[in-house]
Amino acid sequence: MNLYRISITFLALSLIFNSNLLAQNQSKKSSLPEGVKVIKDIEYARHDGISLKLDLYVPASAQGKIPVIVFIHGGGWKNGSKNSGKQGAWLVPHGFAIASISYRLTDVGQWPDQINDCYAAVRWLRKNARKYGLNGDRLGCWGTSAGAHLAALVGTRPYPGKERISSRVQATVDWFGPTELLSMPPNNVGNGRTEEDVANSNGAKLLGATVKDVPELAKDASALDNVSEDDSPFLIMHGTADPGVPISQSEKLHAALTKVGVPSTFVAIEGAKHGGREFNTPMAKKVFLEFFTKYLK
Repeated sequence: MNLYRISITFLALSLIFNSNLLAQNQSKKSSLPEGVKVIKDIEYARHDGISLKLDLYVPASAQGKIPVIVFIHGGGWKNGSKNSGKQGAWLVPHGFAIASISYRLTDVGQWPDQINDCYAAVRWLRKNARKYGLNGDRLGCWGTSAGAHLAALVGTRPYPGKERISSRVQATVDWFGPTELLSMPPNNVGNGRTEEDVANSNGAKLLGATVKDVPELAKDASALDNVSEDDSPFLIMHGTADPGVPISQSEKLHAALTKVGVPSTFVAIEGAKHGGREFNTPMAKKVFLEFFTKYLK
């Protein structure tokens, strides 16, 4: 009798556990906006045995050829993942696809591996656009922090070799990214930072040396030093209280783009730090959506 009761109790607990697990899984799936599906872990390139993948957020039902926004995650070039691209899924019901990419982090690659991976992702999307219902002629790029650093370079720095398929984009959004590595505070001694601190900085890990030791490489890896009149239009958004990347990094890029005649919109978000909910307010989303609609549709 006791064994029977124990068995019934165990069965009931199992059913409750499995029901809760199913509900959690359904909740995770339903956290995407209605009508949006994600195709995960599509390999777009492979280097030295490292598989580079992207997650593609698209309409659940076919809608013809739609423009694509490549999302590049942040994390100091050493952390982060393409999973954070989910934050852009709200754009899909507005007629865009989001391709959130992985790239080689500094534990396995140094500059220019990171930007070359971004170029490869853009080329792959163009080559495979028809397969996924995408418009390979209308590609944008968006990044946050270190990802914005790379996005800004996709929008400014030309691929140094010949390309059968172009890696250029038609619009770029930079959210609080470093644009001039030579002047970034963590890359320079002072204000309590020692030579050892600088040698261990994220910038030094990206370049394989301090900016002082490889200034030309630092310029190659800086959007500010790659600005030219044929760059894509830019939307630059930065918090006025950002403790990680000075807002001057964005101000200087905006000024340089404007000087050569490239359309650039700069939005200083009052009181915002390095990211945060201020970048997802209805007003911020409105500016963001209007920019990509103008240049990709």
